[in-house]
Amino acid sequence: MKIDSKLLRTLCEIPGTSGHEADVSEFLLNYISKHSRKWKTKPRVFHGEGFQDCIVLKFGRPRTAIFAHMDTVGFTVRYFNQLVAVGSPDADGGARLVGHDSQGPIECELEMDKEHHALYKFGRPIEPGTPLSYKVDFRESRDYIESAYLDNRLGIYAALKVAETLKDGVIVFSCWEEHGGGSVPYLAKMLFEDWKIRQALISDITWISDGVEFGKGCVISLRDRNIPRRAYVNRIIGIAHKYHIPVQLEVEGMGSSDGGELQRSPYPIDWCFVGAPEQHAHTPDEKVHKADILSMITLYQHLMKSL
Repeated sequence: MKIDSKLLRTLCEIPGTSGHEADVSEFLLNYISKHSRKWKTKPRVFHGEGFQDCIVLKFGRPRTAIFAHMDTVGFTVRYFNQLVAVGSPDADGGARLVGHDSQGPIECELEMDKEHHALYKFGRPIEPGTPLSYKVDFRESRDYIESAYLDNRLGIYAALKVAETLKDGVIVFSCWEEHGGGSVPYLAKMLFEDWKIRQALISDITWISDGVEFGKGCVISLRDRNIPRRAYVNRIIGIAHKYHIPVQLEVEGMGSSDGGELQRSPYPIDWCFVGAPEQHAHTPDEKVHKADILSMITLYQHLMKSL
C-alpha cells in the first residue's frame, strides 16, 4: 500500500476552520461521486438539508461507523487587527495565515502581543468575521509527512482509503470538532435510530508523547478526557493483535474528540479513538510517520470487517 500524497496534500490545502467546512464538504462530495463507482460497494450518500455540511456514507448492512471531522483550528478576524482563536491553534508569531474577504485574497502574518493576544499584520484592514487558516507547506520525505492540518485531513484520508474496499459500514464526515462539536448528536441519532448502529471508531490524529513514538504503529486510545467502555476497546486491541498490526496504547487525561460527544449522547454507542500520532499538534508543522499512517488504514480495514 502506498500513500496517495497528492490526495492528502489536496485535503490539507482546503480551508475549513470550524464553522466553515463547506469547501471541504463540497470537495468530498465531488470526490465520492467520481471515485465511488470503482469502490467495492457504492455507498448511499446523505447530505444537504438536515445535515448542514456533514456527510454520511452508508455501505451495505452497517454494524460500525467511522467518524472523521472535517474542520481545522485557525482564527477569526475581530476588530483593530485582533484575531480570535478557532479551537486551540498553537502557532508562533511570524506564521503565515491565509483567507479571503470581499476585497480579495489574504496572506498575512500572525503577531503576538506581550499578553500573548493574537493579531494580524496586513496591508489593509481585514473584514471582521473572516476565517484565517495556516498557509500550508506540505513536505514529504522517505519516512515522514509534515504539513498544517494533518489533524484531521489525515483522518479523512484514512476513511476514504477504507471506503475503497468497505462492504458494510458507515463513514461520517462531521463538523465543529475542534471548537466544541455540535454535529455528532444529531448524526448519532440517525445512526442508532435508523440503522441500530452501536459501535463507532474515531478516525482522528493524536500526539507523540512520552509513551507514544514515531513509527511504532497507530494509536488505540484507552482514554483521554473521556473514558470509552473498556470491553469494547479490548475487542479492538484483540483484532490488532490477531492480524499482527503494530499499534500503541495511549493513556491521556486531557484532549477530546467526536467520541466524547458520542459518550454524552443518549444513545448506547461504544466508541474508540484509533489514529496516527503526530508531533507539533495544531501548528503549521504537524509531523506524522508514514508507517503509522499505513498501520492506521490497515487496522481500520480489519476492524470494519471484524467488529
